[in-house]
Amino acid sequence: MIELVTTDGVFELDGGQWQVTNNIWLVGNDREVLIFDAAHDPEPIVAGVAGRKVSAIVCTHGHNDHINAAVALRDAVDAPVLLHPADRMLWDVVHPDDSPDSDLESGAVLSGGGHELGVIHTPGHSPGCCCFYDSADGRVLSGDTLFCGGPGATGRSYSDEPTILASIRDRLLVLPPETVVHTGHGDTTTIAAETERVMDRAAELGLN
Repeated sequence: MIELVTTDGVFELDGGQWQVTNNIWLVGNDREVLIFDAAHDPEPIVAGVAGRKVSAIVCTHGHNDHINAAVALRDAVDAPVLLHPADRMLWDVVHPDDSPDSDLESGAVLSGGGHELGVIHTPGHSPGCCCFYDSADGRVLSGDTLFCGGPGATGRSYSDEPTILASIRDRLLVLPPETVVHTGHGDTTTIAAETERVMDRAAELGLN
């Protein structure tokens, strides 16, 4: 099963602030879950967990709105925090006196609550962005790499549009077209629904 918790707060980067609603995904069963992202307020996430074992708190990337509740959430549910090491500089801005518990590695498999999700490193929105593919369920958790409407934002520090387009083209669009995409903000979509937009923009930049 997959369950959605949303929280509201402020995304901060490069001196700017934006009010955002974040999606936090709980993947598992009635005994154990994996938490994907730790946004803004741990309390609604803890309420969603509802006493189940948490096998890990998985950060899709290191922007503050995806990790700012990570330390408090770790304390509340007694689970390790996982982050790709390429985003450690972003983590250190938010949690300078603490560290993630383990590194996400491309090709690794995360297990919890009867689900197995492959780690796919998809840099571009940030250097350490990762997506998580549950092949048995036909779902991918895309964080801020791919949205309903196309690629995640670039143009800020540590982000790059050609890089994110190449990541999506080479690592996500190869998934079955009917794969459901659960995003870090906004609505769920599918690989098929986003393919044309991504490929058109890649062609505009001469990436095809």
